Amino acid sequence: MTQRRLLLALVFFVAATASGCSYNTLTVKHENVKGKWANVETQLQRRADLLNNLIETAKLAGVQEQEVFGKIAEARSRLLNATQQAPQGESGDKTPEQKQAVIDAANSFGGTIGRLLVLQEQYPQLKSNENFLKAQDEVVGTENRIATARKDYNEAVQDYNTTRARFPTVISAKLFGFKEEPYFKAEEGANQVPKIDSNSLRPNQSPAPAK
Repeated sequence: MTQRRLLLALVFFVAATASGCSYNTLTVKHENVKGKWANVETQLQRRADLLNNLIETAKLAGVQEQEVFGKIAEARSRLLNATQQAPQGESGDKTPEQKQAVIDAANSFGGTIGRLLVLQEQYPQLKSNENFLKAQDEVVGTENRIATARKDYNEAVQDYNTTRARFPTVISAKLFGFKEEPYFKAEEGANQVPKIDSNSLRPNQSPAPAK
């Protein structure tokens, strides 16, 4: 009977020790994920601000593609709403579901950049507009920063998710509520500039009267 109690005590001690070590490991790796995610959101915010500057510059240059501007503004609003939503995670950060919402909005918003930049082909005055070109260069630089931040975040997520899925850490993860984190994957073809037909942007435009 005494040996059985000693065995149970030993099993309990080992389990408790393993859980404690796993908890500490998961906490460190999850904090790293949180830090990398914060960098992603910072760059997404920068992208949204810069694109808004491009829109205003285009408007001042006389560009009248209101439907394009409307779609960009709508996508920008969805992105900002997703990034600025109050964290709902128990540890004070965004939940995996909230992060996925940001990722989806960011992918949708990313495609609008090409919609705006391609207007240069239809409005030559933008090619010589110093403010527009400067803001455009800033957007390109921001896209590079986003790519780097996304890569760093995905590496942190891979490290965390792999550790979380291993035994016996997976037991601690379920016990302490450590959820799997989503990867930031861009939509297929998101890096391609969309082709815009100026006539298709005005579906309600009446044809010119015959002379």
